[in-house]
Formats: sequence, C-alpha cells, structure tokens
Amino acid sequence: MDFLELVTGARTCRRFREAEGMPAGTLDWLIECARVTPCGGNAQALRFAVAESPEACAAVFPALKWAGMLTDWDGPEALVVLTMIKERSGYERDGSFSTPLATHWQSFDAGIAAQTIQLAAYTRDLGCCIFLSFDPRKIREVLGIPENLEPLLVLALGFQKEVRRVETVGADGSVKYWRDAQGVHHVPKRPLEDLLIIKK
Repeated sequence: MDFLELVTGARTCRRFREAEGMPAGTLDWLIECARVTPCGGNAQALRFAVAESPEACAAVFPALKWAGMLTDWDGPEALVVLTMIKERSGYERDGSFSTPLATHWQSFDAGIAAQTIQLAAYTRDLGCCIFLSFDPRKIREVLGIPENLEPLLVLALGFQKEVRRVETVGADGSVKYWRDAQGVHHVPKRPLEDLLIIKK
C-alpha cells in the first residue's frame, strides 16, 4: 500500500462492527508499534492502559464525553489510554533534567504514538478514534491507573464499519465534515497549494 493511501484511508472512525472481538495479540502489537517511535530525549515516559474485555470497555465508555451523542452505539472493541509519567524530568539542551515531561513534551510524544497506532490499526482493518474529551478521574478509577501517571489521550479501536472519504474544501471554504444519505463520512481538506506557502 502506498503511504499516502494509508494516511488518507486511516481517517478517524466513529462506527465499528460491534461484538466481533479483537484477534489475540492485536493490542500488544499496536502498542509495540508505538513503543519504537521517536520521543523527546528518548525518555520513553509514555505508559499504556488497555480496556479490552467487554466488561472493562463498558465501564470506561461512560467516561467518554462523546458517548452521549451516540446513543444507538454500544462502543468500540477496545480502548487504549495513553498516559505519561508525571514525576520524571525532561532532557534539556544542556544535558540537565529539570523540565517535567508531562508539561513539556506530552503533546508531541503522545501525538506521535497515537498516530502510529491509528496507522498501524488501519493496516489490519481496524478503525481508530483519537480524542481528548474524557473524564480522567473516571478513567483512572475504572482502570486503576496510578497517581503518578497522567492520562493524556484515549484511543477507541474496533473493526471499521463506516466509510470515510477525503474531499477538497469547496468554494464556501467550509472544513466541517458531513455524512451523505448512504452514511459515507466526508472530510474536507484544504488543497496542497493552500498549505505549502514557501518553496525555495
């Protein structure tokens, strides 16, 4: 598969084929893919909490802020919570360790890991939704996440059910995604010539 085709296809997925179950070892493989990605100072401060049993997913699901808008949906097959160690210090340019990782590099490291998992999931017919809208206290309570770990992102995973299409932004300039009568999810993206502003 061409890499651009992979990136284009691995759009956010909000509908899953429920109750199929993840093949054994899939989540470990996805986290292994994230494990070897670049991270700030090679500090490797991310930790992963997984809900894969139906009971665990059902317990975590109410903590997701978007659940209320999807009343006809029982949720994904698995949830992965990306957390980061709060106490460790970050690697500074002068070689010292003084900046807390959870406030300095969290968005970069978590974003790289989450996108890697989403791309890897797509190669196995899995959809992924990366989001920040969740109740961290509830997530911590349900999964037993230690206090020294800060939940940063939650990834919902499952076999993809919906079809997603990338479109070029129309004349009205709207970037709002929409669904057609067949349920296809359309995502408007600005054209390359609007984004590539300098080329010397």
